[in-house]
Amino acid sequence: MKAIVQTEYGSTDVLSLEEVDKPVVPDNGVLVRVYATSVNAGDWHLMRGTPFLIRLMFGGLLKPKIKILGFDVAGKIEAIGKDVTQFKPGDEVFGDLSECGFGAFAEYVCATEDVLVLKPSATTFEEAAAIPGAGVAALQGLRDFGEIQSGQKVLINGASGGVGSFAVQIAKAFATEVTAVCSSKKMDLVRSLGADHVIDYTQVDVTKNGQCYDLILDAAAYRSVFDYLPALTTEGTYVMVGGANSQFFQAMLLGAWISRTSRRKVKCLISKPNQQDLVTLRELMVAGKITPLIQQCYNLSEVPIAIRQLEQRQVVGKIVISV
Repeated sequence: MKAIVQTEYGSTDVLSLEEVDKPVVPDNGVLVRVYATSVNAGDWHLMRGTPFLIRLMFGGLLKPKIKILGFDVAGKIEAIGKDVTQFKPGDEVFGDLSECGFGAFAEYVCATEDVLVLKPSATTFEEAAAIPGAGVAALQGLRDFGEIQSGQKVLINGASGGVGSFAVQIAKAFATEVTAVCSSKKMDLVRSLGADHVIDYTQVDVTKNGQCYDLILDAAAYRSVFDYLPALTTEGTYVMVGGANSQFFQAMLLGAWISRTSRRKVKCLISKPNQQDLVTLRELMVAGKITPLIQQCYNLSEVPIAIRQLEQRQVVGKIVISV
């Protein structure tokens, strides 16, 4: 089969399209013919081996143990192991492979059955591939970490990105009043996702405009968490999802102190992929409450181009790879 392979850390120059052996199906796994995948920030962090904690978490201090990246996957089950009970050959599925070895940047990949769910028949493979990583992060950030409640005022920073675009729609599904923050050229697009208010961050500083929010989900954290405290209600919650590494570690280290010394809460999302949350996202999609926002589709050989584009942090929604 063809796959995008890396044998060392570095820029997209370390990625190459190669012929490799098709994986062998384990007894408790399935072989998926990959129809589509998508690129995520986690892919380029693994590609570069930065921050260094990535190497400790996934192995390979000097060289990567994960040779084929990609964890969002959508495709058709081609074969199953003898212990598999949830799926059969021919089932169309999507899921997150980050807990079972990655490998979605390829024509075939093996996965355990508990990381996949059936794809809705009306959803394309490309749409399904855009959902798992970003969709679960948005869902868990709002529901589990943010403890979102109906009627709350919610601010989504980075609303035009992969996580942010899902967060706007999921927050509206919880019947909240959503304010979305993005650049001026993306305002109409974000408004079409259902946001009640859209703010151009180049014109308005949301931390100083006098508005307060019950929940802030920050999917583009490039300023201090302390800047956002005045924009929280007295019992509000700030959840950092993505952004600069320095801001993430600041929130991790100081968040507990802030939460202990005031009624406000500061949390850092560490997403935990699971099958039930994929089911929840599938239900929201079938109900028409979320629709993946896809900026562009590339083919498998163009994965390096897609990751370079993602590194520039100007992607609207998701970039999908059609295999």
